[in-house]
Amino acid sequence: MEANLQSTYDTVLQRNQGEPEFHQAVKEVFESLETLRDRHPEYESNGILMRLCEPERQLIFRVPWVDDEGMVRINRGFRVEYNSALGPYKGGLRFHPSVNLGIVKFLGFEQIFKNSLTGLPIGGGKGGSDFDPHGRSDGEIMRFCQSFMTELHRHIGEYTDVPAGDIGVGAREIGYLFGQYKRLTNRYEAGVLTGKGLDWGGSLVRTEATGYGAAIFAAEMLKARETSFEGRRVGVSGSGNVAIYAIEKVQQLGGIPITASDSAGYIVDERGIDLDLLRQIKEVERGRIHEYAVRRGTGVHYVEGGSVWDVPMDIALPSATQNELDGKDARTLASNGLKVVAEGANMPCTPEAVEVFREARVGFGPGKAANAGGVATSALEMQQNASRDTWTFDYTEARLTEIMRNIHTTCLETAEDVGRPGDYVVGANVAGFRKVANAMIALGVV
Repeated sequence: MEANLQSTYDTVLQRNQGEPEFHQAVKEVFESLETLRDRHPEYESNGILMRLCEPERQLIFRVPWVDDEGMVRINRGFRVEYNSALGPYKGGLRFHPSVNLGIVKFLGFEQIFKNSLTGLPIGGGKGGSDFDPHGRSDGEIMRFCQSFMTELHRHIGEYTDVPAGDIGVGAREIGYLFGQYKRLTNRYEAGVLTGKGLDWGGSLVRTEATGYGAAIFAAEMLKARETSFEGRRVGVSGSGNVAIYAIEKVQQLGGIPITASDSAGYIVDERGIDLDLLRQIKEVERGRIHEYAVRRGTGVHYVEGGSVWDVPMDIALPSATQNELDGKDARTLASNGLKVVAEGANMPCTPEAVEVFREARVGFGPGKAANAGGVATSALEMQQNASRDTWTFDYTEARLTEIMRNIHTTCLETAEDVGRPGDYVVGANVAGFRKVANAMIALGVV
């Protein structure tokens, strides 16, 4: 890393100790920006890098709630409002035991550049709690969400900060959060949250958007290599919202998705995933992935533990969580003939894995580009709310497809422009950074 970038990075490490995921995200961006130093000295003189690495606002708060046995429980809530140069803060809420300030900062930092790449007027933010909704009753989840929003409502609004869902936060949780916001503010401010139910301000395609977007981005990567999904074996990790709809779109594009996973293990279905069965188990019954193997019957292999990346595949869509695919996995995939990776989750590939893919000439689409479909469609939901309008599924999906194709083109053209042809990581980081940095300079020192 160039000396001035290294000095700034060292300062970031010193100021943000014990936050490895955040450090990893910052380092990846900084390494991409070496190409800009001579062209844009104004970024250094305006302190853009340090300003980007320091959130505009960080909120940490207590979330007390009462479980079904009458016991008072305490969780910790977070909201990091990172950068609003392009628009109101925009980013999801994650409810999971692993959530801490470092995780939220990593996600919020990534969100700045992801949102910039969409071309839509939204800034970057992220939030969540170490609350685990798994195994909790609807009543417990409602009481937790109401307590969480009792504090959060002071800091959000359609022109200020617009949260959405993430891991552990779906339409049910968004409903409870929105209901409490409406109760506390006495306003039906539909644009304050996205991912809402279709009956009360939600957008068609929002549920599918992240998974669809990742598959569309991968299709564009394949097209750039003069091939397609047709007849290709596709590995998908996870079995939540992103994974399910990535699988659906892959099937629509002619690919054969053969894997899905959860924290206990993974399944391999050589005939191609039965999407209706997977949805029934994961979305309706909230069951475990091993039940798919039991009910699908002959031809499905369930592996407890292990790595889904041991399975030979042509295309990989890691869609579970951060750093799930490491260097060893990447070497296995490359040796098995992998052609393309598109990150459906946020930073699911470790830096070592990314380097292995580069050396093996495997196409690699980073999450800030490949999984931008979710936030893009959230911004489309905001547009519909602002105009008191609703759009058809086909129209909204066409908008999503256009946005994802534009992101792909932007990444490729930017990589070419800075002398790193075909490097989607550099292209995404530089393109996302330049737009935000130019807006920050235009707005002055704020």
